[in-house]
Amino acid sequence: MHTIKIAFHGTNAANFRQGFETLIGHLRHPFEIVDLSDTLAAPGERAHYASAEVIVSIRLDRELPGPARVRLFHAPSAGTDAIDQALLPPGAMLCNCFGHEQAIAEYVLAALLQRHVPLAQADADLRRQRWTYWAGRPNALHSELGAQTLGLLGFGHIAQAILARAKAFGMRVTVANRSHVHDQRADQVFTLEQLPAFMASADAIVVSLPLTPQTTGLVGAQALAAMRPEALILNVGRGPVIDEQALFDALSRRRIGGAIIDTWYRYPSAHQPECKPAHLDFESLPNLLMTPHMSGWTAGTVRRRQETMADNIRRWMDGAEPINLVWRSPIGASS
Repeated sequence: MHTIKIAFHGTNAANFRQGFETLIGHLRHPFEIVDLSDTLAAPGERAHYASAEVIVSIRLDRELPGPARVRLFHAPSAGTDAIDQALLPPGAMLCNCFGHEQAIAEYVLAALLQRHVPLAQADADLRRQRWTYWAGRPNALHSELGAQTLGLLGFGHIAQAILARAKAFGMRVTVANRSHVHDQRADQVFTLEQLPAFMASADAIVVSLPLTPQTTGLVGAQALAAMRPEALILNVGRGPVIDEQALFDALSRRRIGGAIIDTWYRYPSAHQPECKPAHLDFESLPNLLMTPHMSGWTAGTVRRRQETMADNIRRWMDGAEPINLVWRSPIGASS
């Protein structure tokens, strides 16, 4: 009985490596786990990559050796847009992970709550003996999140988790999605062809769509112009779903109330570990809250994704269908 080789490729995959032997438990086949760098520059790394039957990685491109023996390529993330499916050998399966929706939903509600419950400002003022929000003063009133309407652009795992929490606050929720939404908790449902009407329907819009050729630039100048003048837009999906120039213009010209952006247009790389998150000068905008793609990155997310990957490795070894199957390379296909 041969030994199954499981390769964790790159710094992102390394986040899910600790304790993985314990998670996969007793398998039908002996296995070994190899830890590989992003560049595969160390001696033997390229050979390990090419001979692994399971690869955990967020990237597959022509700079890497062909993964000729891989049967299960598992992204430790929801997004698989950096994985070139054409490079997978015939019969190989591509799977992804979720488990981040709970954390992202908390991020969204926290970001919205700080707009309505000004704890930080009240604390700062009171330390200076200013009773800015003292109850009883007519000009000290602040708003309530529960009185707002929340719009969800996309209705996958993230949006559904946000919906449950928004309803707990008493919010009205509208949804726009490519396929029909049957969830009775949604107060109003739009198709993507009705995007301007949807954008006008809410006080805050949350974008959680994946990046595809169809969604790239979907939220452009026309969609942003349809928003209410005081409305917020939040992006926890992929940066380029919102057109970069259109977003910058809408914020700099104050056509909308503001934005909370967690997913961006430029990211650090091995060659440039620190960089601006966009091509335009977003950091100069006072009506923008910027965070570094952190919304789903919690200990709980890591644990849930580890469990998904371990379960799928067991399923593959047992000949069962994996969960979160994104794509299966056709038998007879060639790279």
